[in-house]
Amino acid sequence: MLTFTVPAQLRTLAWQHQRVMYDLITRCAWETVNTFSQNDNKLRGSAGAVTVLHTHNRRLDYHPHVHLVMPAVAFNPKQRRMRHKHGNYLFNHKALAKVFRAKLLAGIRQAGLTLPNDYPTDWVVDCKAVGTGQHALIYLGRYLYRGVIQEKDILSDRHGQVTFRYRNSQTKQMETRTLSGVAFLRLILQHILPKGYRRARNFGYLHPNSKLLTQLQLTHLRRRNNPPPAQPRPAIRCPCCGGVMKIVRTRIKATPLAANPSMSEHRPDGAGWEIMR
Repeated sequence: MLTFTVPAQLRTLAWQHQRVMYDLITRCAWETVNTFSQNDNKLRGSAGAVTVLHTHNRRLDYHPHVHLVMPAVAFNPKQRRMRHKHGNYLFNHKALAKVFRAKLLAGIRQAGLTLPNDYPTDWVVDCKAVGTGQHALIYLGRYLYRGVIQEKDILSDRHGQVTFRYRNSQTKQMETRTLSGVAFLRLILQHILPKGYRRARNFGYLHPNSKLLTQLQLTHLRRRNNPPPAQPRPAIRCPCCGGVMKIVRTRIKATPLAANPSMSEHRPDGAGWEIMR
């Protein structure tokens, strides 16, 4: 799973132009991993990914970032071949951050938006292996259907003050945060996406339009899971009559004892066989 984070200096711009910036963040993150997949020596093909946009951290502050669940598999349409990588290493996270930064800044300028003067040169991209991806999809799915905060995490609402709990991402401990009712509502409302905007998207060979490619993938997987049956060995025939001979016992050749040809018939490879014709 890969996580592309927008630096704090660009969050105000993202809030002011949400639809444009959210599209840019998602598209640039996908283009970055797809470019790396095409240039990778082991993959050398187009990637596929599921992206989920998040706009908050665990404290519910405005923190736009996008998660990508990407199989370590690429498809080359010209060669009609799929390649995959083994192990826990996919791409270098520092190189991903540099390319993502360049693509996003170019997209912002092309959209006619004004960049702040103090945006940083070092950006953050996290890239880690998550096995089959099942747990990552479950983790991201919770944010798609449960909303910004669960009701059980709101601990109290008294005297105009709201207290809720969250898990600190650094210490992994539960902590609490207390805000006024107005500040709490503002905290929640800033994470409402523009009307009609889709938080989760599919790209590459995971896109719904790639039905033909998906069928090719399934055919490829079936062939790998069902290897062809082993070919039977040809029968051993008698050099005199041509009849099929049956191996009764195999004996390893011994140097001093194998000189007596009456004990066994020998094949050119030196193994002594006792054969019934």
